[in-house]
Amino acid sequence: MSVPLRYSHISGATASDIARSLEAAIREGRLEPGSPLPTVRALAARLTVSPATVAGAFRSLRLRGLLTAEGRRGTRVSPRPPLLLRPVAPIPEHLRNLADGNPDPNLLPRVRLGPQPRPGLYGEPPNLPRLLELARRQFEADGIPAQQLAVLGGAMDALERTLQSHLRPGDRVAVEDPCYHSVLDLLAALGLTPVPVEMDEFGMRPEPLAGVLAGGVSACILTPRAQNPSGAALDAGRARALRQTLERAPQLLAIEDDHAGPVAGVPAHTVCSGQRENWAVVRSVSKSLGPDLRVALLAGDATTIARVQGRQALGAGWVSHLLQAAVAELLAAPTVTRQVSAAARTYAERRSALLGALTRRQIPAQGRSGLNVWIPVAEEAGVVAALAEKGWAVRAGERYRLKSPPAVRITTATLKPAEAERLAADLARLLAPRSAVPSA
Repeated sequence: MSVPLRYSHISGATASDIARSLEAAIREGRLEPGSPLPTVRALAARLTVSPATVAGAFRSLRLRGLLTAEGRRGTRVSPRPPLLLRPVAPIPEHLRNLADGNPDPNLLPRVRLGPQPRPGLYGEPPNLPRLLELARRQFEADGIPAQQLAVLGGAMDALERTLQSHLRPGDRVAVEDPCYHSVLDLLAALGLTPVPVEMDEFGMRPEPLAGVLAGGVSACILTPRAQNPSGAALDAGRARALRQTLERAPQLLAIEDDHAGPVAGVPAHTVCSGQRENWAVVRSVSKSLGPDLRVALLAGDATTIARVQGRQALGAGWVSHLLQAAVAELLAAPTVTRQVSAAARTYAERRSALLGALTRRQIPAQGRSGLNVWIPVAEEAGVVAALAEKGWAVRAGERYRLKSPPAVRITTATLKPAEAERLAADLARLLAPRSAVPSA
């Protein structure tokens, strides 16, 4: 059993030494994200150590999120290991960027920081009462209990702290399939195992979720609207069915990631309630007010919020009061409320324009809410490359999928209706052998 030369830099006589050499290789770019590793037995033979030693090295790196075990595909470097790596090449300027998932900067309100009465100091309350009151009104208007609130540094910060407040490495977490790739990367970094749950345009399906719960999971993460990448959104019936399904696992931690909030284009429906023992709803301002405002509001049960705030106090301490004040100012301004509502309508029109253009060409697609449209394809890389040749940058679905079939994600946040027609026509020509495309 030979090991290819490209793995010659892996060395060590102990599990910790082997793990260190692998980490260095990943950090320095000699092993790239997604790269396969030799089998345990093959690497053990080359290093003249026992298979248990190599297995121990692999296991320690899996628990830290640097490696993933993929069954018959073997062990690989994680797609996004928690290390500072070489920056990803930017999308070429000549391509129309429909891949990055950003909101339209022209639809974001302008932040104007008002005068601060005095600098914030150590020992003061971590969260501004004005922001908490505005958040409480928003949550309660959507039927979400908001007696306990926290302010975190963005949606992913809130998800990470919430997961860490209840779970330990090795725990299993039910996730949507497809799922936002940063959630999958975060789970890997925390040593947690994602368990895919089949979904449709209305989000997680209750029957597959029930099967996953029966198999044993410690938490469930779902997106109530503007699901990334599929655009799925709960309606009242689906939310009710999922709540009933989750009641079969009363100890499970239920987390909702409402990252798009008021620009999702559909009302909020929640599976969380004050009757659950462990729950959290994350509402970020990144899509509605701007990604650079690193603020997310977290509602949850008393234990979860206390644990999250306690851990926050030991690290960052609090989210900058300047940022909190800016968000509060924006949330309270009637002009901003109107601007956000107009942005939601614009995003819906742009998303609908692409869906309509695809429907007229008999191309199946999904995008009930949010900033993205999800289009099933037979082979992702070829479609992405072919669209790039025609001037479009879109995202392959591989990073988002666990068991669901291939697709591409198109961000419609800045896509004008005329562009949608051209894009759909280009896509129809690419898929013509596999789709019944009407002749022009």
